Amino acid sequence: MKKILIPMFVLVIVWNVSHAQQNVPLKLKVFIDCNSTWCDLQYIRSEINIVDFLLDNVASDVHVLITSRGTGSGGEQYQLIFFGQQHFKNQTDTLHFSTDPNATEFERRDMLLKYLKTGLVPFIAKTIAVKNMDIQLKSTDTAFDGNADSPVTNDPWNYWVIRVGIDANTNGDANYKNTSYNGNFSSNRVTDKLKIGMGMYWNKSRSTFRYDNNGVVENFEVNNHNWLVNQYLVKSINNHWSWACEIKFSQNTFSNNKGRAYMRAAVEYNIFPYKEVNTKLFTLSYGLTTRKNSYYDTTIYNKTNETLFGHRADAYISLNQKWGNSYAGVSYHNYFHNWKFFNLGVDVYSNVRITGGLSFYFFAFGGLTRSQVFLVKGNATSEEVLARRRQLASGYNYYTSIGINYRFGSKLNNVVNPRFDRSGNLNED
Repeated sequence: MKKILIPMFVLVIVWNVSHAQQNVPLKLKVFIDCNSTWCDLQYIRSEINIVDFLLDNVASDVHVLITSRGTGSGGEQYQLIFFGQQHFKNQTDTLHFSTDPNATEFERRDMLLKYLKTGLVPFIAKTIAVKNMDIQLKSTDTAFDGNADSPVTNDPWNYWVIRVGIDANTNGDANYKNTSYNGNFSSNRVTDKLKIGMGMYWNKSRSTFRYDNNGVVENFEVNNHNWLVNQYLVKSINNHWSWACEIKFSQNTFSNNKGRAYMRAAVEYNIFPYKEVNTKLFTLSYGLTTRKNSYYDTTIYNKTNETLFGHRADAYISLNQKWGNSYAGVSYHNYFHNWKFFNLGVDVYSNVRITGGLSFYFFAFGGLTRSQVFLVKGNATSEEVLARRRQLASGYNYYTSIGINYRFGSKLNNVVNPRFDRSGNLNED
């Protein structure tokens, strides 16, 4: 009996070892999903060559979802979620990092590559390709030297960020010329508990149209300018609630706005904790508004100035998941003195990966504009209409876009070949 059992036991062990080795992947198959942010995929493929990069998320061993959000300092906060599939099913990990606001394109992509490599290590470790992997765990930064104390970060600006910009541009041809000047200034301070800031914007433009009027060449000139000064404060209450107030002063010749003071106080509730903003966001907000308007010309309601009180409600949901990303928003505002003066806007976007190389996207915006109390009394001339010299009445506006994309053929995508990428020589002029 022993002579029979011992050989059988040895055969079972050999079979189990052989079967386990067959289940170990030779190389990790990775799908990089940068649908909601920008990634330099060519750089990633050229720097990581011990995995296979696929263009089909279903066939991959790891689906890497990369998202990003702007930080208060002007940088970006990235989130990388590693979804294990196939042999790595139920193995998931998440990494976060932030980039410096003054970081160059090279520095941002290098940081993203570093965290991508870090997140892939546990998966590669379970493949045969692990023998080709070299891991460095020694830092050249003295802040992480075991013999030195970690330095305390000191911010001389106390989280304040200031931006200043100015630009000018001109374009035209034999019959048209346009010149515009722009300037902007902003300062803001963002912490976990408080967000405060102010900004200023200024624009001036001049357009000249040359046309033939019954044999007589005439010029028609349009001059418009606008400026805006705003200040806001947002206070965190807890992981779901916050409140805010803002004040704006503006002037706009196109909208018959000689001077406008706007004030708003509102509260916001996020159904999900704010810390999950990179993955999902669902906010509801409500606020009271006040406008004090002064007009260049008498309005269609025989006003040269008026004070208007109203309220505004918003709902917004955003999702970034393996299947794609989607968002939807609804905004409503009306004036208390007459509820027929209201604005209602709805926008919806979705980019869904149905399966493999098949994806579908849809965007739609629609709005009802029934609160154009600032419109100038009287009919506009044909020149004013064609040259957009002043704003006209419109009860609605909309925009839609829909499409489907399908890719088939090779799923492997490891080759990097940048030749003629930007020269345009391969395209017909």
